[in-house]
Amino acid sequence: MNILEQIVQHKAREVEERKELYPIKLLERSPYFNTKPISLSKYILRPDLSGVIAEFKRHSPSQGYINQFALPERVTLGYMQAGASALSVLTDTRFFKGSCNDLKAVRKVNFAPILRKDFIIDEYQVVEAKSFGADAILLIAEILDKAELNQLFRLATSLGLEVLVELHNPDSLQKIPADAKIVGVNCRNLSDFETNIENAIDLADRLPSNVVKVAESGIKSVNDAAKLLLNGFNGFLIGELFMRAANPAKECRRFMDALYALKKTSCVANSK
Repeated sequence: MNILEQIVQHKAREVEERKELYPIKLLERSPYFNTKPISLSKYILRPDLSGVIAEFKRHSPSQGYINQFALPERVTLGYMQAGASALSVLTDTRFFKGSCNDLKAVRKVNFAPILRKDFIIDEYQVVEAKSFGADAILLIAEILDKAELNQLFRLATSLGLEVLVELHNPDSLQKIPADAKIVGVNCRNLSDFETNIENAIDLADRLPSNVVKVAESGIKSVNDAAKLLLNGFNGFLIGELFMRAANPAKECRRFMDALYALKKTSCVANSK
């Protein structure tokens, strides 16, 4: 069993436990449940922002602790002040050492759109995301069949949430819902956690022409981002690069300043 299969197997058990502890009727009483979400797709495309979805990430199964003692409120507020288009919060506990409480804490201090990043396999998790203040959720095509992905997509959109549909393999292209707004290509193979941005570049032209295109994971430099921009990507989901720094927000600012400079060059401008 590879790591992705282990994560999904554990997630199924975890969700059943959470259903008993926090029934949907209780989640629906959250003050966030009737709040209108902020559009992730619009913020990624805003010309005054960077296109970066900056991620709060403590740990990964392949790397161990990345930044064990970072505070989600402080880091994400710094990201937003640095010019991030949006924020991503990992809420998986077993493998990434996150929680829904991290998401709730981030919501309290930020007005940028927040993506709940987790291994979502059940409608309960979609309702849960809304109740904790998320504006969007991640749906991973590699762990869902087409019918499951579309069912979760429909529920999310009915609640006002946007969906970042993530894929890694070309076989998953046929799973993308017809009215998807945002599609991400993960440069990380979730089976072995190896990263390669060429995977995103190879799939760029095969994505629907009308979606916001996001490159995820494995972006290690501004040059990587420039290469992805030239190949049609609108945004980037970046976590580890920032979180490994002593001051993640400062590293985020440094990256974005360099990215803004690159966007002004004629070669990048002409690719838009």
